Amino acid sequence: MAEAVRAMCDELIKAVNVMMDAESSQRYRLEALKFIEEFKEKCPFCVDCGLQLVEKSQTAVVRHFGLQILEHVVKFRWNNMPLQEKLLLKNCTMELLSNGTHPILEEECHIKDALSRIVVEMIKREWPQHWPDMLKEMEALTAMGDAQTELVMLVLLRLAEDVITFQTLPSQRRRDIQQTLMQNMDSIFTFLLGILQLHVNEYQKLKTDVGQESKTKAHWRVAVATLNTLAGYTDWVALGHLTNDNCRLLEILCLLLSEPELQLEAAECLLITISRKGKLEERKPLMVLFEEVAMNCILSAAQSADGEGLCNQPSNGTVERRYTFLKRLCQVLCALSSQLCSLVGSDIEVKVPGNLNKFMEALLAFTTHPSQFLRSSTQSTWGNLFRHEILSKDPDIKQMTTKYLRVARMNLVKSGFPSKNDSPACEFSRVDFDCDEDFNSSFNSFRSQQGEAVRLACKIAPFEAFQIASEWLQYQISTPIDTGNATVKMAEHLCSALSPSALQWDAMTFFTESVFGQLFKIVEKEKLPIDEGLELLRVVVNYDTRDPLILSCILTNISTLFPFVTHQPHFLPQVLFKIFPSITFELVEDCKVPRTRAVKNVRRHACSSIIRMCRDYSNLMLPSFDMMYEHVKMLFSSELLLTQMEKCALMEALILTSNQFKDYKKQKAFLEELMAPVTAQWLSEEMRSVLWDPATFLTFVGADQVINDPSAEDQLGINRSRISFCVHTILGVVKRARWPADPEDAKAGGFVLSYTSNGIPILRNPCTESLQALLPNLLALIRTHNSLFLPENLARLSETFTRVYDIMDVDKNFVLGIPQPVLDAYDSPVYRTVAERMQGFFCTLYDNCYHVLGNVGPCLQQDFYAMEGLAEQIVASAFINLDCVPDHRLRPLVRVFMKQLVISCPHEYYDSLLCPLLGPLFSYLLQRLIFRWQVINQRTSVCSHGEDEAYEENQVTQEMVEEQLVRLVTREVMDLLSVTCISRKIPDQSGNKEEPDGDEEMMPMDSSQGIQINASQPSDDLSELGKRLLQNEDIYMTLLTICFNSLSWRDTINCQRTASMLCWTLLRQVVGGNLLPEAVTWLYTSVLKGLQMHGQHEGCNAALTQLALFIYEALRPRYVELRAIMNQIPDVQAEALELFDQKTLQPTVSKAGEKKKKEQFRKLIAGTVGKPIGQQFKKEVHIRNLPSLFKKLKPTQDILEDADKAGLIGLFTPEREDR
Repeated sequence: MAEAVRAMCDELIKAVNVMMDAESSQRYRLEALKFIEEFKEKCPFCVDCGLQLVEKSQTAVVRHFGLQILEHVVKFRWNNMPLQEKLLLKNCTMELLSNGTHPILEEECHIKDALSRIVVEMIKREWPQHWPDMLKEMEALTAMGDAQTELVMLVLLRLAEDVITFQTLPSQRRRDIQQTLMQNMDSIFTFLLGILQLHVNEYQKLKTDVGQESKTKAHWRVAVATLNTLAGYTDWVALGHLTNDNCRLLEILCLLLSEPELQLEAAECLLITISRKGKLEERKPLMVLFEEVAMNCILSAAQSADGEGLCNQPSNGTVERRYTFLKRLCQVLCALSSQLCSLVGSDIEVKVPGNLNKFMEALLAFTTHPSQFLRSSTQSTWGNLFRHEILSKDPDIKQMTTKYLRVARMNLVKSGFPSKNDSPACEFSRVDFDCDEDFNSSFNSFRSQQGEAVRLACKIAPFEAFQIASEWLQYQISTPIDTGNATVKMAEHLCSALSPSALQWDAMTFFTESVFGQLFKIVEKEKLPIDEGLELLRVVVNYDTRDPLILSCILTNISTLFPFVTHQPHFLPQVLFKIFPSITFELVEDCKVPRTRAVKNVRRHACSSIIRMCRDYSNLMLPSFDMMYEHVKMLFSSELLLTQMEKCALMEALILTSNQFKDYKKQKAFLEELMAPVTAQWLSEEMRSVLWDPATFLTFVGADQVINDPSAEDQLGINRSRISFCVHTILGVVKRARWPADPEDAKAGGFVLSYTSNGIPILRNPCTESLQALLPNLLALIRTHNSLFLPENLARLSETFTRVYDIMDVDKNFVLGIPQPVLDAYDSPVYRTVAERMQGFFCTLYDNCYHVLGNVGPCLQQDFYAMEGLAEQIVASAFINLDCVPDHRLRPLVRVFMKQLVISCPHEYYDSLLCPLLGPLFSYLLQRLIFRWQVINQRTSVCSHGEDEAYEENQVTQEMVEEQLVRLVTREVMDLLSVTCISRKIPDQSGNKEEPDGDEEMMPMDSSQGIQINASQPSDDLSELGKRLLQNEDIYMTLLTICFNSLSWRDTINCQRTASMLCWTLLRQVVGGNLLPEAVTWLYTSVLKGLQMHGQHEGCNAALTQLALFIYEALRPRYVELRAIMNQIPDVQAEALELFDQKTLQPTVSKAGEKKKKEQFRKLIAGTVGKPIGQQFKKEVHIRNLPSLFKKLKPTQDILEDADKAGLIGLFTPEREDR
């Protein structure tokens, strides 16, 4: 036997060395791996070989492999091992803990980890029932030396991780171990704190002794291991253990913050402790950290670590460790603030700390730190403090608010790019971010957080905030422009996006927006600083610049300060005279040179500013209407002065102002005059022939022309522009033209057409007649657009434009989740090829047509919904040739048009309009989605075989885009179905300031307790439209088929939403009817298929399990086919199924048994739950349950049963009371 073991060990050592040798060939490495795996599975003396290989005389690689063998034996053979072999292996493992490792500083970390794993695997199988003295044995090991103490810490940490965090064992075993840990937690914490205190004291005593470096480092190692173990327990044990003995743990951790070699681990443990939730009274002791001693420890540690920043120091592990410590300390302060906000003002009597100011200074120090991460980490904390009802009124916080606002000014200036060296923040950014794009994305998030904090601070100190913003704005206006090193290529003395002045102006503009926007909301009109505000606006309006980036900021500031004009309307013309020239802003007068992105942004910004003023201050703008109208006419007179989009924007502004005429005839006359050129063009015979015929349309827009010279002028671009302008104008009118909001004004102005039977006025839109005349050609354009995808029309495209119907690159990146480049150059001209312009034309035109249809209902109301034959017209246009329409073109039909139509359509038009549309549409979408998902599943199954097919990168990308588009279309279809059929009920939720962390040892629930969707049936009801649709059996079956089919499509989000919101709401309408057995079988099987596809995801599993239970309970009494399906589930227990089935057929379960019933059902259908691919070929570990330690017999409650055994006095004996 010994010879065989020795020979096998020699072979194993050779195999391990071959596998680990970099020079080994792939063939030899695979042969060695095969030999080792066969040995693990089949060799009868694995334990003997493992014990021989772990001897200290072997190399670290061989010893680690020996430990792996022993772990494999425990994990996969333990259940079949004789008791003597188990005892032998356990004793040998304990011997390894005692004497099987090198000294603590010499032993490899992976050896320690592997050895601790073996011990934990045995504990998971035998403790506490068969190994009651385990904790005592561990404690005894710590007396043997530093190496053994460290190993014990590793064992305790991994035990907590496996049982509590990762839950890698059955629920009963987990419960036994967990409850035993809880029972012994006092002694465990006393033990851990004693070990920590001992080794920290020894470390501090020896660290100054030059000759004791090795002993010092050994004590440090044990202290670090103990802190890590404590961190593994502080997250879930009862809060009482953390605050016992006058918060001794917190005291030790705070003191350790001053130890450079232990401070990081101490901070992490402290952070976990302070971040605990739970009952407020249990968290109250954490306020001890606001006392002078604890706060001084935190502040001094922060100052010490910050003094050793990254700048001008070598980039080594020690410096980065200090920076990581600063991050943890910052998080400690934020967590402490969170506890303060929860406790102050609650039922628990907690006063505002006396040294709150010191805490705020510490928080402000982190907010002013060069590190972007640290500054960002504090923003939500500032917001919580400024938002708090009681703390926000504290004098210290009021005083700190002004300081914070001044700090925010500096923080809003974008600096610290990893690729640069122009700021102290750059060094920290190189640690935190991989590239400038990552930094920029993080900074944008940080800016939005800081904007929210500034707005909240403005509520506390509005006038101080106004003063700071005013000073900054005036300073920027008086400061010369600094373009820095990077200037615009097309013109000198202009800023780029990263020029110093551009960054300062951008930050200042964001700050003033946040402050002034809040000021007008919270300060009474009488107290507003009107004179100062108007003076500020005058300074901004008088500021002159030709720099497009600065000019864009000026326009934002004008919009921000514009509310002051309401107090002095005579200033309005000056504002308009400043904005209107920006609409036609140019850097280069040559109209053939493409505009830069910055110039386009200025022009777009100016148009948006005008629209916003006319929308929000239409009464103020009304006296200037004639002046604006004349100016717009003048701009329109030049063909090249404005783009079509800019023309439409100005028309929208005029329409918004005209809504204040409050005179139907006057508004109607104005709209007819404004739209006259568009109406004439749109209704012309030429345009009609173009819009109604696909071939003519393609010729008109130039899509059948071959372009050989890319630089040649686009001759037919003007035709595309004419069509786009017409559709944009129609959309603008539909979105903006309205009747007065006040019913009295509407009645006086002649907008009331008639009244309903309930006395509600029926209003008419002044644009009705104009739009009704334009709609037929619009529907024709939609029909033509759908027809363009027919093969005969695709063949008409020239080779130049063969890809113009493809999804736009920007949309493709959005679908794939690829972020847009955030550092685009604003100074380079935007060149687009003719093909790109054509592609943009088709995409925008198609979307805008559906936006018109989506908005025309709310605009025209009954004048649209009551149009004769409207449903037939829509079917003949929007629904035609959908088989040829690609997915990215189908989305606007579903999301933009049909969803809006369903939301806005009045009840009286359901039968005449919506039902004739939705029935055919859902029927078509069902067939389309089934086909699309079949293609995806076939593609996936082909790829999963691992065939050596070389896919081109663009082909793979195209398949990914197609698959993701199908997902998006599916979600939008289900969203439309939900809006159509479901009437939402908002549950009544009572607020509670206590966060659920539990009241005992706080441990996350295992997956067996994950069914938390609804305690009873879903509360969503059918909408009125849903009830109408369900009266038609064909439509009803279509809706059911879509919902239950979608459960097994490869989209987890859709599956969870559909299972939890739609399926049962639709199905329960007919559960009492006579369903065909085949239909019931299909419905139930569809849910189980969903579990097979998505059951590995907790949310889907809960929703699908709940749905399956509802169906089984409702239909099993009448359909025996469901029992047959349950019998086919893999690994289903026949006895458990029979018992559950009997309870279902004879329902007597009380509400108290609902949870137990769900758990039983979950176990029955567990065999249907699919595994993720990473788990499908993993060998399963089986851990047997041991006799339960904590099962209590329920005392009898039947008094009569015990009446003969005891008299009246006996019923109240202490024994009974103890029960």
